[in-house]
Amino acid sequence: MDEFVQWSASISHDGNPSQNFRDKGRSPVDHRRRSRMKKLLMTFLFGLTFLCLISVSFSFCQEEEIDIEELKKQAPKVFIDCSMCDIDYTRTEITFVNYVRDRKEADIHVLVTSLQTGAGGREYTIAFIGQNKFEGINDTQKYFTEQTDTQDEIREGMVNAMKVGLMSYVAKTPIASRIEISYREEAQPAEVKDKWNYWVFRISGSAYIRGEESYKYRSLSGSLSASRITEELKISLSSSVYHYRDDFTYEDEVIVSTQDSLYFSGLCVKSLNDHWSVGFFLSAESSTYDNIDFSIVPQPAIEYNLFPYSESTRRQLRFLYRIGLNSVRYREETIYDKMSENLWSENLSITFDVREKWGSISTTLSGSHYFHDFGKYHLSLFSILSLRLFKGLDFYVLGSGSRIHDQLSLVKGEASLEEVLLRRRELESSYDYFFSIGLSFTFGSIFTNVVNPRFGSSGYSGMSVIID
Repeated sequence: MDEFVQWSASISHDGNPSQNFRDKGRSPVDHRRRSRMKKLLMTFLFGLTFLCLISVSFSFCQEEEIDIEELKKQAPKVFIDCSMCDIDYTRTEITFVNYVRDRKEADIHVLVTSLQTGAGGREYTIAFIGQNKFEGINDTQKYFTEQTDTQDEIREGMVNAMKVGLMSYVAKTPIASRIEISYREEAQPAEVKDKWNYWVFRISGSAYIRGEESYKYRSLSGSLSASRITEELKISLSSSVYHYRDDFTYEDEVIVSTQDSLYFSGLCVKSLNDHWSVGFFLSAESSTYDNIDFSIVPQPAIEYNLFPYSESTRRQLRFLYRIGLNSVRYREETIYDKMSENLWSENLSITFDVREKWGSISTTLSGSHYFHDFGKYHLSLFSILSLRLFKGLDFYVLGSGSRIHDQLSLVKGEASLEEVLLRRRELESSYDYFFSIGLSFTFGSIFTNVVNPRFGSSGYSGMSVIID
């Protein structure tokens, strides 16, 4: 190195490097060789430094990744109890919790129920029920949709409401250090006068056709509805019309079967307080199947709900009483030799609905009779029960049964074979029923964080029991 300094200094004195090399006993080739060695040494040192930086960075990232994974293990365990939610989307958008498939493994049970709003949308009630380390910490969020909202808008709004509700739980865990809260300021909406005065209208129609060489089926349907719903008054009107036609070809013979019906229903309810309501029903009908040319049934009614209406998304016990006049004109003479009649009747129904984290129950028992003959009555029971018995085991049963002694519109005379086989005419029966029962058992990993949409997605799952 001293020689190199002396050589450099000598260049500045006389500007003749060859003479300097000769003075030191070295040639220009030796100098170039030493210069290349120096460059190689510098390149080696630079590469070593670069590798050290990469190693340190990789080590830091690995430690960071391990740190995040450790935090995720301590994140709250959540069970989403929602039959109308896009579960895959929820898991993709909310990544700061662990999802489990069994409610008993969860720290937070998220129970989602809904009711239809007056504008045709829905009010979603999202109940956060704390369990295990969050026992006793509960919260509720509301989310409202409009009738015109798309599925994407609905699921985005639901996820945002869930995020807000989960914050009070996440804040008590180490993963809170990774949560960043932002505020998006929006302009305050100006007060807008509703030119429709809360009225909502809907018109719909459909046509359907299918067939093959020996069979054709066609149907037409249409409906019109109007509603106005406020806290104090509920008005709902709807009408619908249906036409069905079957053409069967058998040995060059064509058998045609048709069925036509027209329905109208109206309801007006006044809220008295958080438990009592009074109202008025009006229904009208024309049906080839029921042998009814035209009927109209006005019925004043009163209802009592044991639980406050404000809790109706979670529990209800309602008693509804109706009394009214049945004025009917038949298409054909009935088995009681009648072409028309006006009869008074009454109806009482009891509805019990409960949805909790252990499952849900929905049961309606109703009975009606005519005053002119108490032997002309109708009793029916409809029930749905869904239970989570224990870890991984779900049980459900649903069914309906009726005791029928009020078929006043039955056509006099025998039904044809086509009418019996195609069910185009009401037949005499003293009862009807249906029943279904099922069990499911799930075992394995309790976590359901991963979303894989390949070859289709199964984001919507579970048994649906919606209380309206």
